[in-house]
Amino acid sequence: MKQVLIGLGALFAILVIVLLVRTFTFGGAPANVQQVDLPEPPAISAEEAAQNLSRAIQFRTITLSSGDPRPGQEGPWLELQAWLEETYPAFHAAATKETVPGGYTLLYTWEGSDASLDPILLMAHQDVVPVNIGTEGDWTGAPFAGEIVDGYVYGRGAMDDKGSLVALMEALDALAEDGFAPRRTILLQLGHDEEVSGSGAKAGIALLKSRGITPIMALDEGFMVVEDNPVTGGTLGLIGVAEKGYVTVRLTALAEGGHSSAPPKDSATVRLSRALVALDDNQMEADLSKAPTSDMIKVVSQEMGFVNRMAIANQWLLGGLVEGGFAASPQGNAMIRTTTAPTMLIGSAKENVLAQRATAMVNFRIHPNNTVEDVLEHVRDVTSDIEGIEIEVGGDGISSEPSPVSSTENRAYGVLAAVASEISDGAPATPALVIGATDARYASDITKDVYRFAPSVVGPADLAGFHGTNERLSVENMGRLARSYAQIVMVMDAPD
Repeated sequence: MKQVLIGLGALFAILVIVLLVRTFTFGGAPANVQQVDLPEPPAISAEEAAQNLSRAIQFRTITLSSGDPRPGQEGPWLELQAWLEETYPAFHAAATKETVPGGYTLLYTWEGSDASLDPILLMAHQDVVPVNIGTEGDWTGAPFAGEIVDGYVYGRGAMDDKGSLVALMEALDALAEDGFAPRRTILLQLGHDEEVSGSGAKAGIALLKSRGITPIMALDEGFMVVEDNPVTGGTLGLIGVAEKGYVTVRLTALAEGGHSSAPPKDSATVRLSRALVALDDNQMEADLSKAPTSDMIKVVSQEMGFVNRMAIANQWLLGGLVEGGFAASPQGNAMIRTTTAPTMLIGSAKENVLAQRATAMVNFRIHPNNTVEDVLEHVRDVTSDIEGIEIEVGGDGISSEPSPVSSTENRAYGVLAAVASEISDGAPATPALVIGATDARYASDITKDVYRFAPSVVGPADLAGFHGTNERLSVENMGRLARSYAQIVMVMDAPD
């Protein structure tokens, strides 16, 4: 017995040593991130940039559904584009502008002097989401007035995405006015309908592909530097290296209808409810072992307390705790798995009539570990024991696979990490998965290095206005965005 106890004690000691060694040696930035020295860009006034954002917000480029703007409703887009040409004359003199066929997406080309260098592609979008009816009075600054209050520009599109659009124009105009002569061609694409389908961006990328253009990188909106972030509680630069895919599945439960005075035991509505509960109870598997989630975990572990860091470093033993910690918040859960979100329900036309067809729309945001077909197979498996359930792709058949994961070992990621560090006074930067959809998803057709990062520093109050009430962007952030975009262009202009 004594020898058994000694053996168990030795095994326990070895386990403790393994746990501690792995804990203290785990984590850090992704391997082989290039170190980049950021140049000093031309002077750009944050206040003037904010005033220009204010003006851009006043153009009501609202999209509601695929196909917007409808014929006769394109006025705000044309007015915005005319204003851009008037406000940024140096860039418009240096670059050629074309309208992508089939819409109002703009494509600018600032030709570089060395045709052997692949271009850089910068992206933003002109359209905005609507404001919920009845909430206009809840705004600090009216949603389409572009008012500047206490150092913030308020209005729909301030963050999504006219802040980036205006800042890109500020940066490129300042570079042109300063005499910057690019060796590498600079492409700027401004989509017109990102909020509803991104058909303009898709057409723009297809146009570039038809010309054989393969950018060295593409940069669009996505993440920012986030203060008081939900992962570490501190400041963290999140650089989107991939984004989730998208599919909506239509579930239809079939049964006999009839009068509600004599209801059957297993009506269509009950069957549909059982299917939805089954999907909610049986989420798709999480996987923390692959990039970008695995890289993000290594970075954030450095900012965590000992217990959390030990769990992350020893997932072979404590993986369930780590997954549970991420899954505890909606944002964390979305980072580690394909999410399941029932969104629309349709049943009977009258309260005393049994539905013959009860329908639900379930939206899935697809993790890079999965595919659209994986999602459909999952839905079939989970609902297979429920009678009378039909499954098909819904939402007008729109779906997209998750994007490829872009590299963290090239100059493009290195400059974005350097910019994130500079604007955040040295906060860590990490590759991350964008849980929404951006126009950047189309750029993967022409370049393997696609990034989603707007160089700004935001907190919870700023993020709360995203697609909501009091969307805003600080004057200081307008300066950061414009300065950083100019630095990115200058660094990426060097030969390969």
